[in-house]
Parts: sequence; structure tokens; C-alpha cells
Amino acid sequence: MANLKNSVAKNIKTKIAGQTQDDVVYCHIFDAILEQRLPPATKLNEEALAEIFGVSRTIIRRALFRLSMEHVVSIRPNKGAMVAAPTKDEAKQIIKAREVLELAITELAVTNATPAKLAECRQLVKEENHAFHNGDYGKGLRLSGEFHIQLAEMANNTPLLAFQRSLVSQTSLLIAQYETGNHANCSQDEHTNLLDAIEAGDSEHAVALMQEHINHIRSKLNLDSHLASNDLHVVFSDILKSR
Repeated sequence: MANLKNSVAKNIKTKIAGQTQDDVVYCHIFDAILEQRLPPATKLNEEALAEIFGVSRTIIRRALFRLSMEHVVSIRPNKGAMVAAPTKDEAKQIIKAREVLELAITELAVTNATPAKLAECRQLVKEENHAFHNGDYGKGLRLSGEFHIQLAEMANNTPLLAFQRSLVSQTSLLIAQYETGNHANCSQDEHTNLLDAIEAGDSEHAVALMQEHINHIRSKLNLDSHLASNDLHVVFSDILKSR
């Protein structure tokens, strides 16, 4: 929670473009989840959050409820709220839903792309690459998520956009829980190539690139139960080998 507190340097009561206090609190928590500053299963204490943001617990509850509707926060009776921690089965379902959604969004994005929207997406890719280059993995991951949300905006379909916001943040939780290997960025060229195909109006190629991109995300997640083991000799095999 300390990391979240450090991120709220500005007065939370300052509204941006007509945002309510609920909106501001929601956005800060949403971004903290995307950047993995709030890892899965983190308890979200209402009293602590109210102090951090300088708002009432009623506002905190509304923001948490909104996040629970997007399945990135779990609210348990008599136990309060916590950042969601999807099981492996749930993770597989999330990735499959993300795949179906992204392919539909890509087709619509090709049809509805505008120079302004393409420029916004390219700027996000530039900022994302800069963040990863500087070793800021959390920020890079958030910007990568924002790129996909921008694609949904480009698709010009409000229900798909709402669904995309939820799935992007849920995917961030999956990466925090289940990503294998290091945090090397693998999406910068994929995002650029995808935008090139969309700008060229090549729907078939754009959809194929998105499929490849989702497959890449899936391949980095350890979602196969048999890869884990409760055999101590297997878990600590590297130590045994070094003896």
C-alpha cells in the first residue's frame, strides 16, 4: 500500500476534465494494478485508502465496487476488498476472452482508424518503449495496456471498449502471478507492426499479427498445472545440482 501512497503526490481533490473524486480514486487504483504496484491478493483497506486519498470511505467503496465490476478487485462479505488473484483455470478463460475480443477490435480498428487515433497509438508505443528501455517495467506494462485500450477506442464500439478495460487489467494480474522468465519487453515491434497493418487497411494481416501477439502473451504465462510440483527435490533441484 505504501507504493500506492507514494504515487498520490497531487491533491486528490483536484478534478481533471470534470472527473469526480470517485473517478480519480478509481483511476489511481486501476493504474496501480496495471503497473503491478498492487500485486494480486493485496488487501485494500478502506480506512487506509481513505487516508491516502483524503476522501471519505463512501467514495473508496464506490471506486472499489466499480473495480469489482471489472473483476480486478474481489469484495468478500465481512472480509473487505482485495486485488483479485485469478486461478490458473480462470487465467486461461481470461486469455481466451482477450483473444476473441482483440481480434474483433482489430477488424473494427482497420475500418475506423483515423490519422489522429493512429498518432495517439504510435505515441503510446514510443512512451512504452522508452519506459522499458529505462527499466521501468511497471510503467511499460501500463502503457502497453493503454495501447490496447486505445485500439478499442479506435474500433469505435463502446461495449467492446468497456470489456477491453476489464480484460487488460485482468491480464496485468495474470502477468504478475504467472509470467515466467524475465520481464523483457517483447511487444514493441509487434505493436508497431500492428499499427502499420491497420494504417495500410490490411485487415487480414492486422488480425494475423494480433493473433501472434496474443499467442506471445499466452506463451509467457505458466498456466499448465503440471509445470508446478510439490516435490521438494524438484522444487530445489538447482540446489541439489550445485552440491
